Parts: sequence; C-alpha cells; structure tokens
Amino acid sequence: MATSTDLFLSRLFISITKGAILKMKKLFLLPLAVFFLVAVGLNSFAEEKALTLSASEKLLFNFDFIPVVLTASPDGKRIAYATRVEGKQFVIVDGKAQKRYDGIGSNVVFSPDSKRSAYRAQVGNKQVVVIDGQEGKRYDTVGSNIVFSPDSQRVAYAAKTGKRCFIVVDGKEGKSYEGGIGSNIIFSPDSKKIAYGVLSDKKQFVVVDQQEGTHYDSIGNNIVFSPDSRRMAYQAQSDKKRFLVVDGREGKRYDDVRGDFVFSPDGKQVAYVVKSAGKWQVVVDEQEGKYYDGIGDDIFFSPDSSRIAYQAQSDKKRFLVVNGQEGKGYERIGSTIVFSPDSKKVAYIAQIVNGKFASVIDGQEGKPYNNIGNGSLVFSPDSKRVAYAAQSGQKRFVVVDGKEGKHYDGVGSYTLVFSPDSTKIVYVAQAENKQIAVVNGKAGEKEVNKYNSIVALGKKGFAFETSDRFRFLAVKEKSVYSVEVKIN
Repeated sequence: MATSTDLFLSRLFISITKGAILKMKKLFLLPLAVFFLVAVGLNSFAEEKALTLSASEKLLFNFDFIPVVLTASPDGKRIAYATRVEGKQFVIVDGKAQKRYDGIGSNVVFSPDSKRSAYRAQVGNKQVVVIDGQEGKRYDTVGSNIVFSPDSQRVAYAAKTGKRCFIVVDGKEGKSYEGGIGSNIIFSPDSKKIAYGVLSDKKQFVVVDQQEGTHYDSIGNNIVFSPDSRRMAYQAQSDKKRFLVVDGREGKRYDDVRGDFVFSPDGKQVAYVVKSAGKWQVVVDEQEGKYYDGIGDDIFFSPDSSRIAYQAQSDKKRFLVVNGQEGKGYERIGSTIVFSPDSKKVAYIAQIVNGKFASVIDGQEGKPYNNIGNGSLVFSPDSKRVAYAAQSGQKRFVVVDGKEGKHYDGVGSYTLVFSPDSTKIVYVAQAENKQIAVVNGKAGEKEVNKYNSIVALGKKGFAFETSDRFRFLAVKEKSVYSVEVKIN
C-alpha cells in the first residue's frame, strides 16, 4: 500500500508538545503540559498603505494549579484543563474547579456550539462521564470517545458493566452485547441518526439507530455518513475479501479496501481505494479507475462535487490524477491536495529537482524551496489567492501569491487562516524562542504583545469575527487571556 509523503515543515501550533504520562487506574492518563512561547504580530507585504492593528486582552482566569492539556471551545471563548492536587485529579472549566476524582481519563470535549462540555472520570473502581458538571451513571468502564451531536443537543459514549457492553445516548442505555463497542461512534450531520460498530459472538456489525446491520467477519474503523445525512458507508470483510457497504448494500469484493473512503459534498458519490492482484485503483460509485502500483491514502472531491483528485504511483513516479487525467510525474507528492472554493483550481506540494519542493497549482510549479509545510497550503475564500509555509536554509516563512513574508525560526504549517474577505492571512510563527501570531495584509509590518502559548481553536488558532477582527486564546505566565485583534 503506497502512502503519500509528509512534507512536514514545523507544527509549532499545538497546546502541548510533550510531557510525562501518569498512569492511573485502567485507561486513565494525565499528560503534563509543556507550552510553546507565543507572541502576536502584524506582518504584511509592502504596498501603498501600512496596516495597523490594536489588540485588547480580557483575562479569563489565573492558573492556581499546574495546567495539563488546554482545550479551547470552538468559539474561542471558553477553555478547560485537568490537573492534579494531593493525589486527586479534577477539571477546571472557565477558571472554575469542578469535583475532584481519583482520575481524569480524557481531555475535556466541548460541544460544537461551545456551550456544553464533557469528560471521563474515575471514582474508586468505577468510571463516569461528567456532562456540564453533572455526573452520569457509574460503570465498570467508559470508552474514551465521548461524542456530541452536530447540533450539540445529544451526547453519546460506550460503557461496560460486567461482561456487557452498550452505548449510552442522552443518558439512556442501548442494547447490550458480550464483546465490545467500537470507538467509531458517529452522529449523522443532521444529528438525527447515530451509528457505531459492535463485536458480538465473534462477528462484527454496524448498529444504526438500534437497528443491527449484516454480521461480518470484521468491519473497518470508519463509519461515514454523507453530508446530507441520507447515506452511510463502512468497510467490511467476509471470506477473506473486503468490500464497501453503502446504504446497506455490499459492493464488489477485493483483496483489500482502504479505510479512508469519502462521500462527495453533494452526497451523490462515494469514492474509495481498492487492491486486486497486487495493483491499486480508485472506485467511484462502483466505476473502477485505472490500475496503479500505489495510490495515496486520501481522495479529494472538489467543493462542487464535479472533480475528484488523488495521488498515484507508477514506475517509481508519483503524480496527481484529476478526473482520470494524470499530471506530471515527481519523486514525491505531499499528502494534502487542495481544491479552491470555486472548484476551478487544484494545488499540491511536490518534490522537484535537486531535492527541492514546490507548490503546483493547476500544473504550474512555483519557486523551489528546501521544504514546504504539508498541510499549510490554503486558498483564500474568493479562490484568487494561495498561501503556504516554506523553508529556506534554517528560516521559515509564509509565501502568499508567490511573495515571501518575513523570515522566522519556525512557522506552524496547520495554522494559516485567510480572512473572510480574502485580504489578510493569519498564522503562528516563532522567533528567538518566542512565538508570534502574524497578520499578513496588503501593506505594513508590526508586532505586538507576547504570550507563552496560543491555544488551538479546533484545527486552527484564530477565529475571524469579521474580515477586520479576529480572536484567539493565549497563555501569559500564569494567566489565560481572550485576545481580540482589530485590523485598521
């Protein structure tokens, strides 16, 4: 199975980097925090008029205890962490300490609307899920995956009492099984359905809204609903052959089926990677594509569902395939393939001559660099601009529309965010052991405020409220701040 090359530059933007792990009872862990040093700044490409910015800080709370993994709510207005004092562990949400337990078994999970929170805790030899500060029923074991529905109204997790396993949805226990409940608990996008995998009597199957599907020798780890919630797919195995089950109907059987299958944004198509007789191919709605020596892990649909792209390998060369058309061959291609919001452009990172890397946008190669951050490539909302993190020598910087920004010691590859009007881009950089939030606009260059850490808001660090105003959470010494930056 061929996998795409990770062109990782520098993933500076994370809440914690490493630390000791304290083993508790059964599944319970308490990772200790080590924070990056962060600052806020403005960096833009010189044109006519310099941008200015003003930042205002709102103190959320002070650390009274040693912080562990910091978790920010999706809206960036709430923050939670677990800590340990005198042999007891407890969670602090919005600066308020909750009940102390013998152990805290998972990071705090916020609901999509940021209003609710949940985590797993240990009470003696029992485990419990705490939702919005209220304990649920105690069980012998609680699964680590606590899931809120997309509308934030429902919450689900797996639990075990004795030899019986079951799912708990909104406090109600489902049918119990002797075997196990998989970690692949998922709500449909409309929040009306819930699906999960079950092991029982040496067989595996999917349960959707309490209805059991066909029993198989095994099922894959992924259960996927279509964006419109009307369809569902998962991988299964029977008689040593693997296949995709879509809407309850089994597809053609193959030697192998890759687990990372995907629905198109309109929900009408499903694509996946299969292996037969030592060769790989992409199948879209049971239509088989060309055979290759290898195919990358991921398949990408354009936003309008009209185009599909993936990385393939043949004769030791790798290339992009878009709607069956093969692009130029390269030594390596990064795992991230990006369509523009208007679906007209496609971009990726490739290794070109002399070990250099370049962005490739609609077949056109950009300037070569020592490295380009895989995962950093991003289009603006209007599809007219593109940015990525690059490295030359020991310095890192962001390239926007082919123009290099200021050089830093590091740039967070997964932190680049365009403003809604596409005129500005924000990212996290590091300089002299300090990290800074950088704003690239049309003109000017400034830096303000220094922090110990910027806390992740989902996959990114920043939340734009308008095109001229964004927010983030930051740690400075023993305090947590909500920082709002206005760009003038």
